[in-house]
Amino acid sequence: MQPFELSLTAAADAIQARQLSPVELVDSVLDRIEKVEPHLHAYVTVTADQARRAAREAANDAAAGRLRSPLHGIPMGLKDLIDVAGAATSASSRVRAGHRADADSTVAARLSTAGAVLLGKTHTHEFAYGLTTPQTNNAWNRDRIAGGSSGGSAVAVAAGTATFALGTDTGGSIRVPAALNGVVGLKPTYGLVPRTGITSLSWSLDHVGPITRTVEDAALVLSALAGHDPGDPASLTAPRADYRPGATGAGAGADLTGLRVGVPRNYYFDHVDAEVEAAVRHAIDQLQALGAQLVEVEIPMTRYIQATQWGLMVPEATAYHEQTLRTAPELYQADVRILLEAGQLMPAGDYLHAQRARTLMQQAWARLLDDVDVIAAPTVPATAVAAGEETITWPDGTVESASDAYVRLSAPANITGIPSLSVPVGLDAAGLPMGMQLLGRPLEEGVLLRVGHAYEQTQPVRELAPVA
Repeated sequence: MQPFELSLTAAADAIQARQLSPVELVDSVLDRIEKVEPHLHAYVTVTADQARRAAREAANDAAAGRLRSPLHGIPMGLKDLIDVAGAATSASSRVRAGHRADADSTVAARLSTAGAVLLGKTHTHEFAYGLTTPQTNNAWNRDRIAGGSSGGSAVAVAAGTATFALGTDTGGSIRVPAALNGVVGLKPTYGLVPRTGITSLSWSLDHVGPITRTVEDAALVLSALAGHDPGDPASLTAPRADYRPGATGAGAGADLTGLRVGVPRNYYFDHVDAEVEAAVRHAIDQLQALGAQLVEVEIPMTRYIQATQWGLMVPEATAYHEQTLRTAPELYQADVRILLEAGQLMPAGDYLHAQRARTLMQQAWARLLDDVDVIAAPTVPATAVAAGEETITWPDGTVESASDAYVRLSAPANITGIPSLSVPVGLDAAGLPMGMQLLGRPLEEGVLLRVGHAYEQTQPVRELAPVA
């Protein structure tokens, strides 16, 4: 096995045991980038020289016994909404041409302090306002979409061109591309990970979190990211924690005895591809075989979910872009400009109704999660559509836009702010990845990670995407 094929956890263990140097690891990943990036277009920019310098410094520290954290010497990609001092933050848009950050975002600073090595910036759907990331190809099939908006980050992790990456999630933008590329994606509790220095799409829905190859990898990254930051008005004051399965004494093994898993009887399995449903239900059966108790649950207020998501996101996004939209609308891609212009026409009353609906939905979900520890459901209702394909037709003849389909199952966690973890559950007949979503109570990421890790231990070791 070559170093670029290692998970974060395996690479960290090898570095700690002095069986692998950060220089070897970073060089291996950069070689992988040179080989497959022309097929994938996951990166806006690759900072190879800086990465090699940082790897040499990390190697010197490791040789002297000065390991900063499990992320020491681990190569990563950052979604190109995340500021790094002196580097461009383009948001994959012509609007940001020539922009360079004055300071590190909080998450970039925390990862740097932990010893992680930045490889470069990964593509996003322009300003994170979409679910395809059209400039990036799916890691498993170049003719399929990457998913978005954190498509570059998910593809890089799936293809071995980053050992881990960060994304942002406003309506599913970490979990959707993670599911479509067969990797792990975690949207933490709203406010747990600071957003200071990160370009906003919708401030009341935006989250930032890790995309990784394994659940334990996600726990390691979250442990480095989480914690209060006074620069983010929404930042929680919850103490920093070690999120690795077993770190809190709950057990890291595959025994889920006593855990209650909610299985939705409505909404989450409506208009879902048959192969996706079968794979997710099989994964849920695996949780039961590990000792979990399955409990049927009714998802509340389903008719209001998408209207509330769009009712919050559209006006907030338009407000953020108000000045540029007025002075240089031609710099935006057409799909994003249309959405921003639509926000100018939305009545203030509709936004207030969406705010009220969110409060009611948060209360209803809190009651729902009183009765179960986690909810298990599909992450997305279908695998990656072909590039340029804008709709999905369901067996009953219903036609749904691909964007609406992908956001439909992920949006509830953004509206309510609860944590959500997407884990791979295999490939469909076309060889495309599918994902299961685990949702839990606020600040109970440890429970989600424990369940995801337990399920993961029952599955064959996942290989990287077979990029040509």
